[in-house]
Amino acid sequence: MKPTLTVAAIQLGCSTNVPANIETTIAQIVDAAAGGAKLICLQELFASRYFCQSEDHEHFNLAESIPGPTTDRIVELARKLGVVIIVPMFERRAAGLFHNSAVVIESDGSILGTYRKMHIPDDPYFYEKFYFTPGDLGFKCFDTSVGKIGVCICWDQWFPEAARLTALHGAEILVYPTAIGWQAPEKAEFGASQLDAWKTMMRSHAIANGVFLVAPNRVGVEDNIEFWGSSFVVDPYGSLVKIASHEKPETLIVDCDLSLIETARTHWPFFRDRRIDAYRGLTKRWLES
Repeated sequence: MKPTLTVAAIQLGCSTNVPANIETTIAQIVDAAAGGAKLICLQELFASRYFCQSEDHEHFNLAESIPGPTTDRIVELARKLGVVIIVPMFERRAAGLFHNSAVVIESDGSILGTYRKMHIPDDPYFYEKFYFTPGDLGFKCFDTSVGKIGVCICWDQWFPEAARLTALHGAEILVYPTAIGWQAPEKAEFGASQLDAWKTMMRSHAIANGVFLVAPNRVGVEDNIEFWGSSFVVDPYGSLVKIASHEKPETLIVDCDLSLIETARTHWPFFRDRRIDAYRGLTKRWLES
């Protein structure tokens, strides 16, 4: 693994035309690779609009098996370009069994594995429990040709346990494919604080675990949600290395000095000082006083 890894986070708006969304994304992957990126990260459920704003059985038709037609195309692209690609998918595992997943594709075109979103929200216009079974593969790290990559998805980002366990598996870069934004009635009063909370939470994962973090988010208005873009890359000190626009599609290409991981972890030795003998309560729903 080279000490510097060039990472891309692709931020796009999506239409109702799934083939067009895929073609647009492929074009951006090609451009990112031409720009030197060796790890390319796509946004959550990249192939379609964010359909979880309503409970509609027709939307299950958007799901695909893994491997399937879309992953087959990205596999060939990864092999051709020699890049590692994180591909978030609506996974059809079996009849009536679906996951919000991310596939890790190696630069030789092999599928290294799949992460299935562990935390599933159920909020207004984020009705994901209707569609997705919670992940059953646990928190994972994928040992790729460009480094050790951990993947979580969107709602997972609010749970420090997810980041910690992924880092404890050896992850040096955490990737959070995301679909997050504002609802119109809330934006004026709460919009700035919501966006700040998102960035703060993600920066805290990078600091607490001494890792780089990549957060590709979608952008544009889809029905009831204005996705706020702002895709970003954070270093192990929690500093925002680069952040994308609120309003428009954009591909971030960032050079990550992986030697900072060792420096951060030795100067801020959080792993050394963890009191693993005192954390049993974390496996409980609530601790009675």
